[in-house]
Amino acid sequence: MVQSINNQVDLTMPATWQRGVPCYGKIMIGNKGFEFYNEKNIQDYIQIPWEEVTYVVAAVHFKGKYIPRFEIRTRKNGNFIFSVKEPHRCLKAMTKYLPADHLRRALSYWQKVKLRLLGHE
Repeated sequence: MVQSINNQVDLTMPATWQRGVPCYGKIMIGNKGFEFYNEKNIQDYIQIPWEEVTYVVAAVHFKGKYIPRFEIRTRKNGNFIFSVKEPHRCLKAMTKYLPADHLRRALSYWQKVKLRLLGHE
């Protein structure tokens, strides 16, 4: 059985981990870190301490009314993309443990095209 790294849990909700093939499970946001547990395979889980998180990048559409996914970027272990039904609640729970400058908005489609045309990528 997997032991949680959190002492206190602020939010638990169903989520999807986007990694080629989507994995369905639950996320837990607590005082020590972000956790994802797969609902079918108990050995398939992620535990990310808050000290390891560099940025949380959210894909924001329609002036913040629709957030389809967010990405957690870590120092050593790479990037993890998640989707939840209530992303505003999820990101609000993360702001309690992360500084405001660690939460970012993803580039829009036109910003990506502009960067590619100017040769900055």
